[in-house]
Amino acid sequence: QCTRDGQIVLVVARDATMPRISLDSIHMLENDPSGHCASVGSTASFAIYQFTVGSCGTRMKEESGFVIYENMMSSVYEVGIGPITLKFQCRYSGSAVEALVVEVNTVPPPPPVSQNGPLRVELRLANGQCTTKGCSDEAMHTSYYSEADYPVTKVLREPVYVEVQILERTDPNLILVLDHCWATSNPEPMSLPQWELLLNGCPYKDDHHLTTMLAVGHLGLQYPSHYKRFVVKMFTFVDQSSLIFIHCTMSVCHPSTTESCEPSSTLLSVKLLIENYYYSTNMHYYS
Repeated sequence: QCTRDGQIVLVVARDATMPRISLDSIHMLENDPSGHCASVGSTASFAIYQFTVGSCGTRMKEESGFVIYENMMSSVYEVGIGPITLKFQCRYSGSAVEALVVEVNTVPPPPPVSQNGPLRVELRLANGQCTTKGCSDEAMHTSYYSEADYPVTKVLREPVYVEVQILERTDPNLILVLDHCWATSNPEPMSLPQWELLLNGCPYKDDHHLTTMLAVGHLGLQYPSHYKRFVVKMFTFVDQSSLIFIHCTMSVCHPSTTESCEPSSTLLSVKLLIENYYYSTNMHYYS
């Protein structure tokens, strides 16, 4: 008998030959010293052997789509007939359709790939100098006002170069998005009156002195997508206040195959990691 789990079961009857075979003298092609090839049970009339298809000298071959395991049983010399040998084999189909029962065990969900934590950003004003005719706006971002320089003094209609950047992040896939930027006459962001600069990530269209978004080049920046820059011409409120404060709300976006991090003039619709963070700065003006 050949079982599905690769076992060979051989039952030898004492009276299978004449004269009768000596059951104690039976052996396979190879005998395992540990006794695994010896009979697993016997009586005066029968001996039972059971071993795997890979033991006791069993040989394997392939033939016409079948895997064949072959061995040979031998006995010692019998008076009148000589030694007895019996070749036997197990044939397994090389391919078959079997039913497989699969039990799915539920596992706890994996930990989230993101978690809440601080996000540091910085809003600052550039004070680089354009010393050559036709120089680019990037020349203005070669240096910046320090914290001790504020409030910064500007004359009316003078360009004010604003930069916002993500701090202490090294993921090159993160993209900084400016949602809303505005100006007030005091440090409170929600105070009135307000002067819109950016709305939904785009320059405010009703402003006659339109805010201009600036492209961020790769020169000198390890993660250009962590920066946003724009320029606005210096203005004043109706009440002739001598101080102006700039505020921005910003988002950090991780782009996907279905969502873009580019702002829309009507609605910014992206998956946000953090939102409603604002930063402010202030300056003087001279008319």
